[in-house]
Amino acid sequence: MATSTSCTGSTLLQPISKIIDLPLDQVNFVVCQLFALVTAFWFRLYLHPSKTSPFIRHVVATLLGFYLALFCFGWYALHFLVQSGLAYGVMIFTGVEHMHKYCFVVTLGYLSFCQVTRVYVFDYGMYSADFTGPMMVITQKITSLAFEIHDGLMKREEHLKPSQKYLAVRKMPSLLEYLSYNCNFMGILAGPTCSYNDYVAFIEGRCYEPKHLESNGKENGKFKQSDPSPKRDVIQKVCTCALSLMVYLVIYTACPTERVIEDTFMASNPFYIQVLYLYISMLALRPKYYFVWTLADAINNAAGFGFNGYNTDGTPKWDRISNLRILNIEFATSFKMFLDNWNIQTALWLKRVCYERCPYNPTAATFLLSAIWHGAYPGYYLTFITGIVVTMAARAVRHNVRQHFLGSATLKLIYDMITWFSTQMAICYTVVPFVLLAVGPSLKFYRSVILPEEHINPGESKLCSGEENLSISQ
Repeated sequence: MATSTSCTGSTLLQPISKIIDLPLDQVNFVVCQLFALVTAFWFRLYLHPSKTSPFIRHVVATLLGFYLALFCFGWYALHFLVQSGLAYGVMIFTGVEHMHKYCFVVTLGYLSFCQVTRVYVFDYGMYSADFTGPMMVITQKITSLAFEIHDGLMKREEHLKPSQKYLAVRKMPSLLEYLSYNCNFMGILAGPTCSYNDYVAFIEGRCYEPKHLESNGKENGKFKQSDPSPKRDVIQKVCTCALSLMVYLVIYTACPTERVIEDTFMASNPFYIQVLYLYISMLALRPKYYFVWTLADAINNAAGFGFNGYNTDGTPKWDRISNLRILNIEFATSFKMFLDNWNIQTALWLKRVCYERCPYNPTAATFLLSAIWHGAYPGYYLTFITGIVVTMAARAVRHNVRQHFLGSATLKLIYDMITWFSTQMAICYTVVPFVLLAVGPSLKFYRSVILPEEHINPGESKLCSGEENLSISQ
């Protein structure tokens, strides 16, 4: 039964969980996010910076965040405070020169400790919405802030890149500001990550001022005298969430990825059918992430956070902290284009704290950090190892082949069609271990790709299924 999934949070919604036959932890998560969405409108309208002080906004945002965390995760939410407290202590007592390095090690180390114990000590795959998810976002925020403080207080202005100059933090945040940044109700459950300067500008009511100046008079009249309204964008994003959830629940439940490694499926279907099924399954899986990240974006927008200037027609843009661009993902014609539009804020975090700062092989280091950050399941590491190979191959192909297809619009269209298909297949085969989690099923899948006509006999398949996935992965 779906509701048997372990949940350490509130059991208040258990009756609803039983009625709709979904795990209680997922029901708690969705209800809390919907509550946060409604609360965000109240926060923007009744605790507007013109009506109340930044102190009150920080306090309310933080307390509401703690409440949602406790409702969803129970006492496990204390890990959010412990992780944040340890990192803040490191910032205070280690000095500016090395604080970013120590914070990085302590924060990522504590996250990894929680992920390993959750997976291998308590129960393998025990949660579908686990407490380490928010910790992953908090880890991004803490490490980003540590590097931004180091840049702002330690480095000379001329040694900073333009983006680093904007992000640099020139004074140490107070404990309240720090906790509000990490644990506010808009982002405590699903993020997204944002820069500390952007968040403080939002709390203090300064987030609209630079954008008004940059718009060069493009905004239409109704936006000149008041803050731009996020209502239209929030409605669009909520509708996107509803559609995404429907696609996921209807299609993915009928086409789960795990079926691609079933012996009966591989034996009864030709290879091209298996490929088509894999594409449909991955296509239907992504809306789960579209739902979570788009709803999180809508919550922040409803609170007034995420304004990013104006479009050419004068309408406001609310995509400053958006985590994905769905059409760019589905029609990506390169591996890089897909990654650039998927989990955008995490990609920016990886770029800012690792890729731009790592002196040796930044590509491999970035994929390794991404794998460690994601968790302890072996399938994650198989995915990111494969990702390194695919990235290098894609760069080589683009460098050597693309130039031959730019002579005419027809050739360019053919090239785009081929690269779209190749990108989608590369994503599918790269991500399967991420979904299967364990080594045994993942290797079985890759074996079926390399040797599509050779199927594992039933005696062998038992080693890669059921309870024994754990022993294989370990």
